[in-house]
Amino acid sequence: MTSKAPFRTRILRDGTDWETITEDHLIAQREKVDRLASSRAARIVSGLPDRHARIDGTAIDLPGRRLTLRVLRPKTANHPLPLIVSFHGGGFIGGTAAQNDWLNSHLAARCPAVVVAVEYRLAPRHPLPEPVDDGYDTLVRLVDEAAAWGIDPNSVAVVGESAGGMIAALIALRARADGPALRAQVLNYPATDWTDTATDYPSITENADNPTLPLSKLRAARRLSLPPNLDPRSVSPLKFDDLGGLPPTLVVTAELDPVADHGRRYVERLREDGTDARLSCYPRATHVFLSTPELVPAARPARREILGFLRGHLHSAVPEYPGNTRRSAKFATEKALPRGDNE
Repeated sequence: MTSKAPFRTRILRDGTDWETITEDHLIAQREKVDRLASSRAARIVSGLPDRHARIDGTAIDLPGRRLTLRVLRPKTANHPLPLIVSFHGGGFIGGTAAQNDWLNSHLAARCPAVVVAVEYRLAPRHPLPEPVDDGYDTLVRLVDEAAAWGIDPNSVAVVGESAGGMIAALIALRARADGPALRAQVLNYPATDWTDTATDYPSITENADNPTLPLSKLRAARRLSLPPNLDPRSVSPLKFDDLGGLPPTLVVTAELDPVADHGRRYVERLREDGTDARLSCYPRATHVFLSTPELVPAARPARREILGFLRGHLHSAVPEYPGNTRRSAKFATEKALPRGDNE
């Protein structure tokens, strides 16, 4: 319930009537929200980027579309680095890569790695599975052109929050047969069930009026992102029959998050099917807490856990796991930057 959430998170309640919002209103509203999320003023909530990271914008041409990428690198590295492909949240109907600068810049500087945050296309103009296609095709292009990007194609991970967590999970599922080999995936408070049972979890009921993801917004996101002819099971990682052969997985959830049980149940399924999976649930944390570190103190220990997990898998030799058919050479361990003031 709202009363449980940290008091400061209540400023994130936007007052939108999600039950009646139209497609045109949604598109107009998110343009304003994205401009704010990308502004300096937003740093009061979203946190300052790591000062040891450089942030650049670029674009990538894929068949039939051009996507914007936000590329974060350590300022001092000049050698091939691991690749982390990142996907923002927003229910497939909103959000922007800039909202993850605090986490992504820290990972870039201190893993260290090249972090590529994808501005995937959004519903309702681009419903599912188009956002997933954008993510997967970007991953393939980056790995195929590894030298040009300064990355090691044998040391790759995906990271996503909320809807971006679902994208990352679906990419890992798609890649396990013959796609780019992944060493790890980190899913931050992911939605993993986009079927009719998406709201049939205890955490949904317990946190239905949470200011960062009210139930009405969750329902609107599902309604606006699912085209009538798409089987929702095809974009619901939790509903896949086989979750084996996936890379080591960290799922981060929040105690006060409506979709906390999506993440918890996904970890249970991963383990049942033989995938190495870890679940970390942070107390007094709400949905999107890693994008609002100045409001939710749990963001900092969660960031440290994510960094340690990725550093361990991307900068060390990882044994073969079932389904990883393109694994090759080891990646030499690189000395991480010392902890600084914004650790």
